[in-house]
Amino acid sequence: MLIRLASKLRCKWASYRIERVKRSKVEFLGQDSILNGRIDKRAPNSSIEIGSDCLISGSLVTETNSSKIKIGNNVFLGGGSTIDCAISITIEDDVLISYGCILSDSDNHSVRYSIRKKDLADWKDGGNHDWSTTISKPLLISKGVWIGTGAIILKGVTIGEGAVIGAGSVVTKDVPPYTIAAGNPARVIKEIPLDER
Repeated sequence: MLIRLASKLRCKWASYRIERVKRSKVEFLGQDSILNGRIDKRAPNSSIEIGSDCLISGSLVTETNSSKIKIGNNVFLGGGSTIDCAISITIEDDVLISYGCILSDSDNHSVRYSIRKKDLADWKDGGNHDWSTTISKPLLISKGVWIGTGAIILKGVTIGEGAVIGAGSVVTKDVPPYTIAAGNPARVIKEIPLDER
């Protein structure tokens, strides 16, 4: 019995230490928010802010010193999802992001082979990727959005308030408020009726 109790206490202490380390990597963490996921700040001057009542089970990654991830209140980020930020990703209040989603505000690599062929060597040599060779544009997920499992949201996109993104969709263009968008590339397939908003 004492062995089981000691084991439980070690597990709780380890969880507490992991949680404390994650919290130390976040500039602001609102009340009653839980960080179960991975925080990967690849640049020391980047910024991550998380509002209140959030459950973050996916990964938050900042790539440059100007990277800023800002997450509002009452936001869910499912396990296996990644928010990868080179400049700016904003997620407003009451957003649900399901499992296995990717949100990225950058191409991460140049389309030109002559430039990207050295990317791996740069990363292996201390993570010195040249972000000026890739296109980056801010990404905005507005209030009340629901993003289905496995969706990919790409750079420069604004998803309007209350919109729904279908599972497995690839969003390359803005999505109007209170619409349902799905497909690859995603397109609006339905408007959400006024009585369901």
